[in-house]
Amino acid sequence: MSDNKRIVLAYSGGLDTSVAISYLKERTGKDVVAVSLDVGQGGESLETIKQRALACGAVESYVVDARDEFANEYCMLALKANAMYEGVYPLVSAISRPLISKHLVRAAHQFGADTISHGCTGKGNDQVRFEVSIASIDPTLKAISPIRDLSLTRDVEIAFAKEHKLPITQTEKSPYSIDQNVWGRAIETGFLEDPWNGPTKDCYAYTDDPAFPPVEDEVVIEFKQGIPVKIDGRDVTPLQAIEEMNRRAGAQGIGRIDLIEDRLVGIKSRELYEAPGAVALIAAHQELENCCLEREQHRIKRDIDKRWAELVYDAQWFSPAVRSLNAFIEETQQYVSGEIRMTLHGGRAVVTGRRSDSSLYDYKLATYDSGDTFDQKSSNGFIDIYGLPSRVAAARDVRFGNGIEVPDNTVE
Repeated sequence: MSDNKRIVLAYSGGLDTSVAISYLKERTGKDVVAVSLDVGQGGESLETIKQRALACGAVESYVVDARDEFANEYCMLALKANAMYEGVYPLVSAISRPLISKHLVRAAHQFGADTISHGCTGKGNDQVRFEVSIASIDPTLKAISPIRDLSLTRDVEIAFAKEHKLPITQTEKSPYSIDQNVWGRAIETGFLEDPWNGPTKDCYAYTDDPAFPPVEDEVVIEFKQGIPVKIDGRDVTPLQAIEEMNRRAGAQGIGRIDLIEDRLVGIKSRELYEAPGAVALIAAHQELENCCLEREQHRIKRDIDKRWAELVYDAQWFSPAVRSLNAFIEETQQYVSGEIRMTLHGGRAVVTGRRSDSSLYDYKLATYDSGDTFDQKSSNGFIDIYGLPSRVAAARDVRFGNGIEVPDNTVE
């Protein structure tokens, strides 16, 4: 079989994608190349996953430790954008899919594949993220999903694995669908599909119960141009910063999120997230921006941050729109350098101190004590000019009998 008759499969090492290797070959007649990335999800080693893919029938297995790449090029962009979809979700899955897609396309070119396969269903966001990302990088590649396109249900998978004697150890299926990486953890399905049901403690793995926290934890995070570079005075890489804040904020139960989410495909979904490091780092970064961004620039950036999160959630990571927003966001980070002190305790990350050589906060202008350099007499002219349009409009309203009525509170 020639190289152009291959399929590249996004391979996790679990039952679904292990069965998919032989299933795809049998149903399509094409050899399968398995692609696996470590984005900080934990679990089995890449070597274990690689050997399982080969044992299940893959002709090649492409594995990548992408943790630093993910932290440096994806998580840090999300941090600079303070990215929170619908104001609360820090894009755990949404920012990993473009990275995985990039490596899927790279493997397709390397191994001569013309088709890329993923394990998404037809109801989720990730099918869109994978396929739009793949098409954005190389529009000549086809994309398929065994679960969505080839009716690969769990009972079919189990029967197929037994029939073909695939080397898969089947364990009890989790009641939840879980996706996780170093930026956070997403939990859905099972009894969580009833939005009245409260989460139980078995839903959580990245965070401890915030109702029973340990002693409060004070942390100082130093940023350089929007990126964390030191924690408590120790140099850290972006990956190390995320991992340390995951541990410390997670121990305090920070970053638990429970929401009804508007999915890209048009349905509402009940989602749980754990993102202790992301939530704490974004809170610190936002507060440093409060100090360092000029007023109108800051207002515009808050709007752009919201739009950036929506576009990335909606599979537009590689779009011209996001590239343009990235350019604006990157320019705003020029002076976002300094230190933020936070107290982590009982589910909350509270900023208690800020310090920056590039801060626009000026004590001499802000103070009400001696040494105040703000010329308060200037406010008279400022108010006069600032209120001029309102006064002119109010005078017109009065002429036409449309003035604002003032209640008469006179007591007889």
